[in-house]
Amino acid sequence: MITGLIFSIHILFILIIFTKKWQDENLSTAFLNVGLIVILFSVGWTITGMIAKAIIEPEGLGIEFNRDTFSLVLLTIAEFFFYRFYYSEDFISNDKERQSPQSD
Repeated sequence: MITGLIFSIHILFILIIFTKKWQDENLSTAFLNVGLIVILFSVGWTITGMIAKAIIEPEGLGIEFNRDTFSLVLLTIAEFFFYRFYYSEDFISNDKERQSPQSD
C-alpha cells in the first residue's frame, strides 16, 4: 500500500511538471524534465536500495514496510529536497504580479 502511494505521488509529480513546463516553455523541455525525473528515480532507487540493504533486514519493519518500501521512502525524502530546490522558481509566484497598481 505504501509502495503504491509513493508511485502514485511520483506519477502525479511527473504530470504536474510536464504540464507546467509545456505551458511555460515548450514540449521538448517538458519531455526532458520527465526524462530527468525518471532517471533520477531509477538511479536513486538503486542507491537507496543499497543503503537499505546495509541497514535493514529483508523483512523490514512489517508486512507493509519491507526493505523496498524503506528504500522508496528514503528516495522520496531525498527527492523532495532536491526537487524543492530545482523547481523552486516554477512554483513560487512573485507578489508583485498579484498586486494591482494603486492609483493615488
